[in-house]
Amino acid sequence: MKTSEVFSPRRSRIVETKMPEIGINDVEIKVRACGICGSEYFAWDKAENAPLRLGHEAAGEVTGIGAGVSGIAIGDTVTGLFRRGFSEFAVADAAAVMKYPESLDFDKASLGEPIACVVSGALRTDVGLGKTIVVIGLGFMGLLALQLMKLRGAYHLIAIDTRKETETLARFCGADEFMLAGDVPKEDLLSDSTGNGGVDIVVECTGNAQALDLAILMLNRHSILSIVGYHQGGPRCVDLQMLNWKAVEIINAHEKRIDHTMRCMKIGLDLVAKGQLEVEKLMTHYYGMHTIDTAFEDFGNKPDGYVKGIVRM
Repeated sequence: MKTSEVFSPRRSRIVETKMPEIGINDVEIKVRACGICGSEYFAWDKAENAPLRLGHEAAGEVTGIGAGVSGIAIGDTVTGLFRRGFSEFAVADAAAVMKYPESLDFDKASLGEPIACVVSGALRTDVGLGKTIVVIGLGFMGLLALQLMKLRGAYHLIAIDTRKETETLARFCGADEFMLAGDVPKEDLLSDSTGNGGVDIVVECTGNAQALDLAILMLNRHSILSIVGYHQGGPRCVDLQMLNWKAVEIINAHEKRIDHTMRCMKIGLDLVAKGQLEVEKLMTHYYGMHTIDTAFEDFGNKPDGYVKGIVRM
């Protein structure tokens, strides 16, 4: 079978590999679509311990099942937590695989994993009524977070990004206000223990150190910081004293419990199928297996209109 592998920094090639081995509890799929995820950007960019075979946001048709698998059959269309998804075929443990609503196509179904991450963060964040919520970073995850915060009852939603062009989509996804990161007014900041200002909840969706600093500045006393962004590329230095005197509750929105992740995936994809979570407008760029380097370059450079890239096999 054909597989894309990273063999040096920012360079991939198509290689012929053996079919994946199917363990007793595994499900094999013929991959139809696989999303480009920022968590793999640094692996592609640096290529440490190459060759690397990436891709984990996969959806496709079941072509093989282990002897211990039940509830999934050959020919089913599924998504889940697959490995080496930039390939003709991929496998996952059956506990991390789910059938999705029939109304969804492969492209939308491949979004199951990132949607599950944001749903998990939303469920763990006590939105409540009458609260002002800021979402920093209006990429795919941030635009999902806006919609989910709205669904959970946010009173006032503020969207922040470094790109003015994201305002249109932000408002479509429920934002009441849009701000550029460098133009946040003083009344929305609380940087003095005796001062006023700040908001109830900040959802940080960039994985960027500067955005995390801004998030901390924007928090009010007894507020919530939900970290959805995937932070990589080195340690983060934060003002812990400010977090202390603001008595901030910090939510690490990342999830390692497979059963919970799959519940969140089902919730999210059901919302998509019902039309309550919009993803159609967020899938903006499409690629083939031979153009995965271009896909990662676009993720890093953010060409006009870029939100989410999908690789179609």
